[in-house]
Amino acid sequence: MLKTYFKTTLRNLWKNKEYSFLNIFGLAIGIACAGLIFLWVENELNWDQFNTKKDSLYRIRENQKYDTYVATFGSTPAPMAPAMQQNIPGVANTCRIIGYNTKLITIGNRSMYAFPNFADASLFNMFTFPFVQGNAKTAFSQLYSMVVTESTAKKFFGDEKNIIGKTVRVDNKQDYVISGVIKDIPKNSTIQFEWVAPFQIWYNENKSWAQNWGNNDLDTYVELKPNVSAASVNKILYNFIQQREPKSNARPFLWSAHDWHLRDEFDNGVQTGGGQIEYVHLFSIIAWIILLIACINFMNLATARSEKRAREVGVRKVLGAGKRNLVFQFIGESVLMAVLSAILAVIIIALALPAFDLLVQKDLVLGLTNPLHLTALVAITLICGLIAGSYPSLYLSSFNPAFVLKGLKLKDSSASFIRKGLVVLQFSISIILIISTIVIYQQIQHVKNRNLGFNKNNLLEVNTNNEFNKNFGIIKQDLLNSGLIDNLALSDYTTLYGGNNTDGLTWEGKSANSKVLISNRGVSPGFMNTYGLKILEGRDFVITDSITSKKQNILITQSLEKLMGKENAVGKTMRWDGDTSGTVLNIVGVVNDFVYGDMYGKPDPVFFYFPEYKNTSEMYVRLKPATDVEAAIKKIEAVIKKDNPSYPFTYQFTDDQFNKMFFNETLISKLSKVFAALAIIISCLGLFGLAAFTAERRTKEIGIRKVLGASVSGITTLLSKDFLQLVIISCIVSFPVAWWAMHNWLQNYKYRIEISWWIFLAAGISAILIALITISFQSVKAAIANPVKSLRTE
Repeated sequence: MLKTYFKTTLRNLWKNKEYSFLNIFGLAIGIACAGLIFLWVENELNWDQFNTKKDSLYRIRENQKYDTYVATFGSTPAPMAPAMQQNIPGVANTCRIIGYNTKLITIGNRSMYAFPNFADASLFNMFTFPFVQGNAKTAFSQLYSMVVTESTAKKFFGDEKNIIGKTVRVDNKQDYVISGVIKDIPKNSTIQFEWVAPFQIWYNENKSWAQNWGNNDLDTYVELKPNVSAASVNKILYNFIQQREPKSNARPFLWSAHDWHLRDEFDNGVQTGGGQIEYVHLFSIIAWIILLIACINFMNLATARSEKRAREVGVRKVLGAGKRNLVFQFIGESVLMAVLSAILAVIIIALALPAFDLLVQKDLVLGLTNPLHLTALVAITLICGLIAGSYPSLYLSSFNPAFVLKGLKLKDSSASFIRKGLVVLQFSISIILIISTIVIYQQIQHVKNRNLGFNKNNLLEVNTNNEFNKNFGIIKQDLLNSGLIDNLALSDYTTLYGGNNTDGLTWEGKSANSKVLISNRGVSPGFMNTYGLKILEGRDFVITDSITSKKQNILITQSLEKLMGKENAVGKTMRWDGDTSGTVLNIVGVVNDFVYGDMYGKPDPVFFYFPEYKNTSEMYVRLKPATDVEAAIKKIEAVIKKDNPSYPFTYQFTDDQFNKMFFNETLISKLSKVFAALAIIISCLGLFGLAAFTAERRTKEIGIRKVLGASVSGITTLLSKDFLQLVIISCIVSFPVAWWAMHNWLQNYKYRIEISWWIFLAAGISAILIALITISFQSVKAAIANPVKSLRTE
């Protein structure tokens, strides 16, 4: 019986193969789109999930109150972790971690850079990093030891199997012994490194600084004991730092591992619940919307074909088929089409996944052997089949056999009304997505094109080291002599991303109760010109501006000058709050404000100082306009290699770094384009089918009109008019919804665009043109058909 039912169902699908194909293909696109999004969502929701102790893991963050706002930071003082372990009973374990950009690793005659962390040995107890060689207990039993990941082990030693006890040299200074190899850290892990060494190494090198409760340098992670609430620990933490450093205004608190990736937004010291989770919600909603559009397609096409199947329904009812049997038959057809769509969708996902991975910068796996993925696919298939087939099955099974078999015309008013409503819904969603795509793109370009206060073009950032910095004078002269370089200078930090900051500066006229956060940058002479900053007052650094015991020359930004008073700040001095040594910071110049860190916000004021060369880690190189970039890079590499042959040459362009800061926004922009295109394609598939049905239904009418002299354009207009009216209604419905959605989205950004009226006009015209092209194909085909064939009696 089941075999007969299956054959009958396939035969019915084949009889209506054009419409069946449109349904299957449209639904397949919807399922494939949803499948890709859900793979991405799963990866986001599983962030840090590999840690078996995730539920009890926290990171310490601090709120610090300033004059006009409360800032939230992730760095903490080095003494905090052991103090918490000793003084808070609910704390089971703590771990301090501090990371570096890269360090030079030398093995024999080979050199390479690798990204390290320095951490307490408790790292391996708190976090799930399985060892494949060595073990957690002895990993840090020796001071200068390191644990590497499997990929790093291969990078260092190739295919050698056992590397425990092997030695590598770090920064041409110190030999480290390989004490363990762990499995590669999942990409959706908050903690990332290529190798990790004992925290004590960093502590020994920075002991005087690290013992100070007022210095925030590193990340502190905490594991709570079972049944200990974070709220109870937070009560103790509130005054924890101030009890040990009265001048500090830091208020530490626990931040759950469940929020590290998904909910990392704080506004004025309060966790907003926003962050990556907003994108998870947004993309999940869009995935269901695309599926809904595909299901709407199915319903439209199925009900549109009702008259073609009316006689079948009448005959089956006369032969004894009940409404339940007919509902089961039509639901079965829709579920079968959904199954075929799912199979096609899996093929589409497999083909599209590499490109999608590249787009979202992840390594997603289809994983049909994963029970969760298989269950989700089956569930989506059944949901789509049942939803898409529910109304058509009820509608078709309700036909009166007496009317059908007498050849009376079926009343189609209710079904027609629902079809039109579904078309309006489809195109409304599509138009909303088109408008959203334009607004998102405009917002990204608005920020990218804002006046940053510096010139990011033709600017190169090169990683440096102590050996390099010793020869900087020679390197600088050689590069300037090449004729390819405008200027170059050293910096202690990647200036675009942020840097160190302090609230410990005071000056004449500053209120004793005032708290102002000021960033600081260590740079060499020529940095202002190299980075593209303008000196508004005073002068730039010169070589003689070296640090003395009592005086240090500095430059400040315009916003800091305004805080100090209305007068010219050049010649004024600043002091470190509480410093009794008499050291003063003497202002010799003022530069324009520039954007760093948060590209949407207003940056904190900055002061620049001239550090010792050994304390810098980056070199900025300004290429001359119209310079051959490839030739310039080769020249820079050759000069650097001449004086530092053992150090690999690595660099980044500042404009590339700048663009990376908009990864989420750019991802939304690209995905919204894809979603809008898919929504339009699916909607047009349905419109194409409905236009074909309408043309087929009005075949005799078209034939008569042609015989009576109607033109092709007149008939095309006649057939297109009703559908275009529906698209226009869609515009009227979608415009206010799109404005509301985009207006709310833009409120997340301090620096934002205003939504222009032309966006709605462009989206509406685009939707009308797309619909017109889709409809015209069928309309013109019907209009040019031979009227003799159209009027031939059956």
